[in-house]
Amino acid sequence: MELKYLQTFQTIIEEGSFSKAAEKLNYTQSTITFQIGQLEQELSTKLFEKIGRRMLPTKAGEQLYPYVKDALLSVDRIRCFKSDLAEYKGNLRLGIGETLLCYRMPSILKIFHQKAPNTRLFLQSMNCYNIRDELLKGSLDLGIFYEDIGGIDNTIATSPFGKYSLSLVSSPEIKQLFPDFITPRQKIPVPFIINEQTCIFRQMFENYLNEKSIMLDYTIELWSIHTIKSLVKNNVGVSFLPTFTVQDELNNGELAEIETDISDIQISAVCGYNKNKWISPAMDCFIKLIKKSN
Repeated sequence: MELKYLQTFQTIIEEGSFSKAAEKLNYTQSTITFQIGQLEQELSTKLFEKIGRRMLPTKAGEQLYPYVKDALLSVDRIRCFKSDLAEYKGNLRLGIGETLLCYRMPSILKIFHQKAPNTRLFLQSMNCYNIRDELLKGSLDLGIFYEDIGGIDNTIATSPFGKYSLSLVSSPEIKQLFPDFITPRQKIPVPFIINEQTCIFRQMFENYLNEKSIMLDYTIELWSIHTIKSLVKNNVGVSFLPTFTVQDELNNGELAEIETDISDIQISAVCGYNKNKWISPAMDCFIKLIKKSN
């Protein structure tokens, strides 16, 4: 039985469709269909059936999934096995919030690479909610994210990765024009420049604006923290970000902090993993580095 067929089967179940599995595994959809056909032929049973426009697992497919998951987990253990486990190897799949990846992780990743040069890192900059969901599905080994999303399942174990302050920032010129973000029931004619709607600090600041009945002009939604900062520095609008992402610009005067009634708020970052997942030597090494850095 080909291991890659089992990997394909597991990915289809976890991603929810043949097309998403093909995209994740970098296969054509015809390759995915062929591999599942071979697996069904070997097992003499139908694993998926077409219902409407979707291919869904049959009862046999649902029953097979936990066995495949256990088998692939055992294969991961075998690949990592060696009498001297200090020689880390294998793959490590990490999902990391963008601000944490850009500003808090580089030094840790550098040390990890020095300690485990034979480990292949698969890094993804991800939304914190998606990281939580992928940890629950088991498609990530570790997630570095803000725990303030709430609703973290008790199957996810976490280690603290610091508490961080947040700052409302603008260019010095914008602050001079609009310094008051405390007085209720204002309309302030500047855009809010921030990440997607499920961004934790965006949600925090929008809740604050709602409570204060403060209206900004409109929202510019971007995915790049560097682009957000560039627009704010160039008088386009204001943003609400973890202070560590803008500390250099605050120090050199490119950005200015505007006081709010939530200026003392903090968010907590964690390193998380699924308790049901085997902790490989590489995972253990990375978790220890996170704990040491805290």
